[in-house]
Amino acid sequence: MTKNMTILITGASKGIGLELVKFFLNDHKVIAISRSPIHVVHSHLFHIQGNVKDTHTIEQCKQYLSDVDEALDILINNAGHLIYKPFEDTSQEELYEVYQINFFAPFIWIKEMLPYLRKSPNAHIVNITSMGGITGTRKFPGLSAYSSSKGALSILTETLAEELKKYRISCNALALGAVQTDMLSQAFPNYKAPLSPAEMAQFIGWFAINGQKFFNGKILPVAVSTP
Repeated sequence: MTKNMTILITGASKGIGLELVKFFLNDHKVIAISRSPIHVVHSHLFHIQGNVKDTHTIEQCKQYLSDVDEALDILINNAGHLIYKPFEDTSQEELYEVYQINFFAPFIWIKEMLPYLRKSPNAHIVNITSMGGITGTRKFPGLSAYSSSKGALSILTETLAEELKKYRISCNALALGAVQTDMLSQAFPNYKAPLSPAEMAQFIGWFAINGQKFFNGKILPVAVSTP
């Protein structure tokens, strides 16, 4: 496994994001972005507590990367927001909030991190999307805002792969199925997922390091159940 990479993870304080932080820490430097504190202490960890949609959070990250003069090797857009509500009851404000976190924030983070990703010899952007955002898959009532926002992120992944390959930057999306997270419990409170966050993080971590050798511009289903 390649070592001493610099990896940025959003949505890093719990669930899959926190497990990704733990997965990478022994061999790599991790920049973790989250609204809540992270109860992990490690010399390889730099935590920025802030909202992914806030400019100040992005500026803190850029300042850190500039200060340490590091390339950014991997960007994992993991932060997500779900509203479980019938379509006709979903307000504009709720729709905008879902899209801000699930689509606009990744768009802006990728754009702002490009100067640092270009410094890497083989950078990889991994967008965490959803099986619900893939055309032709099973859909569920109450998830119109969430699923459509993840679909938008998947299409962005495909377009960026073409646009960024001249910089040796690969961009892929992992469309996750059911994982036992707080978000899944919010939408399906009585459902027990076949995978834990730690198990899914093992795969995402491996893919983030190795996936660009095999894929670029791909939306890859990662699902045992949906749900």
